[in-house]
Formats: sequence, structure tokens, C-alpha cells
Amino acid sequence: MPDRANSLFDAATIARRWAAEYCAHSLAGDVLCDAGDRAPWLAALEELAAAAGDSLDHARERAQQQAEDVGLGRRIPGESEERRWPLSPVPLLIASDEWQAIAAGIVERAELLETVTADLYGPSRLVSDGAIPAALVTGSPLFLRPMVGVTPPGGHHLHFLAADLCRDGDGRWRVLADHLRAPEGAGYALENRLAIARTLGGLQGRLNVRRHAPFFAAMRDGLAAACRRSEPRIGLLTPGRLDPSYAEQAHLARYLGFLLVEGADLAVRNDQLYVRTIAGLKRIDALCRRVDPRRLDPLAFDSRSTIGVPGLIDAMAAGNVVIANAPGAGMLEAPAVAAFLPALAERLNGAPLQLPNVATWWCGQPAERAHVLANLDQMVIAPAFGPVPLGLPGCKAVPGAALDADARRLLAEDMMRRPQDYVGQEAVQLSTLPFVDGERLEPRPFTLRVFAARDADGNWAVLPGGFARIGNQTDTRATVMGEGSWSADVCVHGPDPVLPVSLLPQANTIELRRNPGTLPSRVADNLFWLGRYLERGEALLGALRVLLGHSISADTGAALDDPTVARLVTLIAQANAAPAPAGRRRRELVEFARAAIDGDDAQWHNVRRINRLAAGIGAISRDRLSADMLRLLDAPHPTRGGLLDRAGSLQRRYAALAGLSAEHMARTDAWRFHDLGRRLERALAITRALATFVTPEATADDLSTLLDLADSQISYRQRYLTGFARLPVVDLVALDPGNPRAIAFQIGAIGDHLARLPVLSDSGLAEPQQALAVEVQAMVATATAASFDTAAVTALEGRLMQLSNAIATRYFLQGAEPLRGTGLTLA
Repeated sequence: MPDRANSLFDAATIARRWAAEYCAHSLAGDVLCDAGDRAPWLAALEELAAAAGDSLDHARERAQQQAEDVGLGRRIPGESEERRWPLSPVPLLIASDEWQAIAAGIVERAELLETVTADLYGPSRLVSDGAIPAALVTGSPLFLRPMVGVTPPGGHHLHFLAADLCRDGDGRWRVLADHLRAPEGAGYALENRLAIARTLGGLQGRLNVRRHAPFFAAMRDGLAAACRRSEPRIGLLTPGRLDPSYAEQAHLARYLGFLLVEGADLAVRNDQLYVRTIAGLKRIDALCRRVDPRRLDPLAFDSRSTIGVPGLIDAMAAGNVVIANAPGAGMLEAPAVAAFLPALAERLNGAPLQLPNVATWWCGQPAERAHVLANLDQMVIAPAFGPVPLGLPGCKAVPGAALDADARRLLAEDMMRRPQDYVGQEAVQLSTLPFVDGERLEPRPFTLRVFAARDADGNWAVLPGGFARIGNQTDTRATVMGEGSWSADVCVHGPDPVLPVSLLPQANTIELRRNPGTLPSRVADNLFWLGRYLERGEALLGALRVLLGHSISADTGAALDDPTVARLVTLIAQANAAPAPAGRRRRELVEFARAAIDGDDAQWHNVRRINRLAAGIGAISRDRLSADMLRLLDAPHPTRGGLLDRAGSLQRRYAALAGLSAEHMARTDAWRFHDLGRRLERALAITRALATFVTPEATADDLSTLLDLADSQISYRQRYLTGFARLPVVDLVALDPGNPRAIAFQIGAIGDHLARLPVLSDSGLAEPQQALAVEVQAMVATATAASFDTAAVTALEGRLMQLSNAIATRYFLQGAEPLRGTGLTLA
């Protein structure tokens, strides 16, 4: 105990020193230095010091590592690879009484936005009465005319929303922007909390930090309550893996138990929405969408959309699918609308907004345009509806004071031509919070994103905290900060203890089941090919390691005229792993192996490319794979050490992935498709190796190499004390069902998987892929080592390729094919 007491004393001393040094050079309006009670902030800094000692830089790295372990990532538009999620180790702290006022203001705002949206797409009295200019509505690219008169299922246009808040120098909270189309960030808030809880383990208990789980439970229950069925199937509609927030979407879907689906996974039939699964079409009752509403349905909106679902709006209009949020609701997130919200609140609620907007003037009105031009130096000029107008080239918003004479002239000219495209907004100075910069705490401006969702009763629940965006510069102007470069957890704390809450239901409130749920065809396809790529990479790497063993054992510079080496090179070259070497000298063979392991992966199907393809599947399967498996898939290609060292490192990675899939994946249909891919690819690899090395003139070296490729050397030597012989090798590698590397074992596993997968008919007859698997099993079961010649091996390879095609035809998406509904009761 004395050691722990000393540790806590040291952490408290360090925390007080950090706070004193920080406040000595902080800015006015800082949340720590202006706090009436600094005890919560000192507690947070103490936890940071206890976790990382006196090194703030180490604390930041620790938080970053925890974020990576959770699976946080982000993609910049235009980039193919994800970046690390930038998480600050210092959370933003908000007292519970201050938060209560924020939450009340968000609820009031959500109700106001719902009322206005329902009116604009319904009776439109606010327009006819002059409260909202008609040009603001009909001229907005966010207004979706096909939605006029459509009453959304459940009666609500908005189910989920986000708002960006700022805290000014006087400590007042105001709204910078609303997000209604596809509000993103709730998953990031959840992941930030998980990472910070692991970094600052004692903070939750010391400050009674409010938990996130009740909000997400309310969000899930609210969507379910809006559906017609008592046990609805809910999907999260994503644009795909290249979307900047795809990682967050996958994490949120997994946490909430939603199906992560893309447009191609879905189909509309008779005004019902279905997901294409391995068991046929299954009904979808609600979609939490992240797709731009204009791309949701090519029949209703943008006909060029390739990521939407034809007929989706008809299904919604028929009341058969809830879409959160309803298409068209995003019109109210346009900056131009913010100019009218204060008056609308007074009109509809009889009181001003509890959380006021940043003051906004829409230039589509003559008096407001004149006011903006006359006060340009005190304004921020921004697009009114999103698209950047000609007067603001290359930027979304700009302080008027930063414009030179030519820029002002161009702005004024375009504002006269198209005044409706501009708004002027009050220039806001943001509060700051402590940010780790090297070994110092520096003040950085921040904004707060807050989330609200409807619960099962239709009331609004507000996520306690959200997440903060932190600017990378000390300039506290909101325009300069933009979207921020870092994020921080937001902890709402108070004097009352917080009971632990989880999304896990009470033991007596849920019916037990062992059915893992719906498996979309696209997911089955991805897992199948993940298994094939991993097995293909492992087989290729095994062949290269055998080749390197041959070449390294030879005398330096000597040509390797051994026919076995020539056959091995041919096997690798036929896999399109690398261009065949010009000769057989040791140096040429080593260069050939190097190209097949880590050469140009744009032209050749080498190990590097196979791993890249597998990592790509892992990136779109975050909701299905464990964090350990994702980390191994995404691990960088080894570059250190010699070629054999790098090959060994890759081999260990393949072995770890195989172990995770064998021991950590539940025996669900998802696992069966992953294992199907592995078994089929392994059978093909051994078949091709047999065709290459088991010829009438096969030598002992050929047979030994084949055993190496089939990883069966030990098994052979345990059975046969004499040397290598063709028939025993063929029997062990091809026909022995007890050898887990043999063809017979793979085909037996394939047949078992296909027999256990869903069928589309209750006739009891085998489906084509099942019948073909039985035929292949019979080919191998009735073969003998003596009859298993080159012709038999070639015929088996052809049958295996046919089986692969039959599996794809039956279970996977085939372009726009509506699919597999014949004979099914669609559920």
C-alpha cells in the first residue's frame, strides 16, 4: 500500500504542475482555467499521470494505441487507405447541471426541426403564411420534391440527429450546424469512450461519468417501435468501404446488432424491402441510412445512382420500411435555414431557442444582403445550401476580413447575380481546452458534436457527451478551425453515482436462441474469398520457401538444372506470381522468389497482392471479424531481414489467421463460407501440385517436394520407413481422408458444409452445388493411388472449378439478379 500511496501522491503533484503551467499561458474562455471548480480537471490529469507518468507525449501515444485496438480509423476523401483516428488523451469535461441545459436545448431543437420538416413536406403553411420564403424551399438542392405528401412510417421524419455546438468566450453554448441527412459520429463517440476508459481507467468511478449505453439502447428501441413487426430486422445502409466514416458505421452496426448492408444487398418486391441472403430474400423493416438521400433510389431521385435501391421510396410510402432519417429532412441543415429558426421558434413555441444559433443572414433577401455587404469585416461568408458558389472559389467559408479587394469585388458581383447562394454568419471565437502537444498542454479551440435519437415512446434521448473536435491551431475562430484535426471524449460528470448499464437485456426478457441471424449474400461472398485468398497466399508462400531451400542449398553461382526445381518454378509462374526467370542460377531464382513475395503487386498476383486483397475484404468485414483478425489482416508487409526471414514472418501470420478462424469463429454459416473458401482453395492447390510433380517419370526429389507442398513430410515418414514411392505419396496427399492436408479431407469438409447450409426448397432434393459436391466426393472415394493419374487429376481440377462456380451461382450476388425467391416464404 505505501507504493500505491506514493504513486497517487506523485500523480497528483504532476497533475497540479501541468494545470499551473497550462493556465499560465492559456486563453480567455478556457474550460479548465475558467472553471469554478478545477477538481474534476485535476482528477482527469491525475489519471493521465498515473497511466503515463510525467510524459504527456507517452500519454498521447497510449491513447492512440487504445484507439487502434478498439478499431478506430478514418479515411480522407480521395485516399484508399485508412488513417489512424486522432484521439486526444485529455477528455472534455462538462458538469451535469451544465449538460442538463444543453440536452434540454437539443430536445427543443429536435422537436422544432421535426415540426418544420413535417410542414414543408405536408401542408406547407409556413411558406403560405410567409414565415419561410418559398425560394428558400424550392431553390434548395436539399429539398426533395418526390417526398411531398409522403407520410413516413411511424409519423416521424427525424429519428436521429446531430448538432455541432460551440462555447464562446463567455461560456455560452450556441449551435454552429445541424446534421440531419446522415448524421455521423455517434460510433466515434462510442469508440472514443472505450479507448479513454482503457487509458484513464479510474476516471469513470472518480467523477461519476454518465454512460453511453442507455442512449444506444433507446436509439435501437425507438427504431424498432416505429416498425410494424414486433421483432423487426434493422439494417444500417452504408455507401461502402470507401466512405470516410465506414469504420465508424461498421462499429456502430456491430454494437447495435444492425445488419451492415449496401444498396446491392437490398431489393424491393411488391413494395417490401428485402435483403439478399444465402437463404433467399429476408424482409428489412427499417434502415438507418448513411447514404446521401439523393442517391437512395434511382427511380425516385438521381437516376445515375449505383448505390441506391430501386423502389425504396415506394416501399417507404407504402409504410413497409422505416428510413432514418426520412429523405428530404436534410433540407433543414442548410445554413440558409438557420437564419429563420429563431423566428420559427418564437412562432411555433412561443419562446426563443434555449440553444441559440450563431447569428445568420440569408442573402436571398435584399435587406439582409445589404447588411452582410455593409458589415463584411465582421462576417463569415458561407454557401447557403452546401455547393460552393462562384464568389467563394476553393473554399466553403471565409472570414470577410480576410478578403482582398479583388476577392471582395468578385464576391459582390456574384452575390448580386445569385444572392440566394450566400449567407453571412457571425464570426465566433471558440473556447479552448487542454491539448497534448509534445510534452506540453496547449490551449486549442474545440467544437462539440451532440447526438439525439427517439426512444420507444417517440421521445428524444440525448447522448451524454458526444465527442469534441479539436483544432490543430491556436486560432480560435470557428472558420479557421474547420472540422478539426483531433477528437476527444466528452465526459458528463456529477455528484451522483452512475449505475452500470449495458445493452445486454435482462435474463428473463429475451427468448434464448442459437440461430446467429441473417447472413447477406455479399457477406458470405466476402468471407468465402477471404478464406481463398489466405489459403492461396499460404500455398504460394510454401512453394516459395521450398524453392528458396533448394536454391540456397546450391553452390553460389551454379545453375540448378534439377528438373524438380524447374517444375517448382513452373508451378509458381503458372500462378502468375512473378515473371519466370530467364535461367536457373541461384541469383535468378532468389530474385524470382523475391518478386513473387514482395514485388510489383499491380501486375503480378504475388504474396503482397494476395495479402492486400485479403486486407481489403477485412476492411469491409469489420462487423464480422474479431479485432485480432483485423489487425493481422491489416499488418504491413514485412520489409526487414532477409528473404527467408520475411517469408517466415508471413508464414507465422498465415498460421495465426488460420488459428483464429479455427478456434475463435463460431460455427455459424459465416464461418462455413470462410472455411469453404479455405478448403476449396487448398484442394485446388494440392491438385495442381499433384499434376506438376506426380508424373510417370517422377523422381524422389519430386515426391519429396510434393510432400513439402502438402505439409505431409512428417506423416509420410511416420508411416513409411523406406524411401519415397509414388503410390504411397499419392495416397497420403490425395486420397487419405484422415490427412487434414489431403484432397479427400478438403472435399469431405466441403460436402459437409454444403449439406448444412440453407436450401431454397423443402422438396428434399439436392441443390446443384450439393449434387456436384457428392459427385466430386465419389470421384475421390472410389479412386485408387494407381488409378489417380494425370488425366484423373486434371478431371478433378475441372470439377472443383465447376463446384466453385456452382457455389457462387447459388449463394452470392450475381449482378442485378433479383434472386432466389422461388419457392420461399419471404420473412
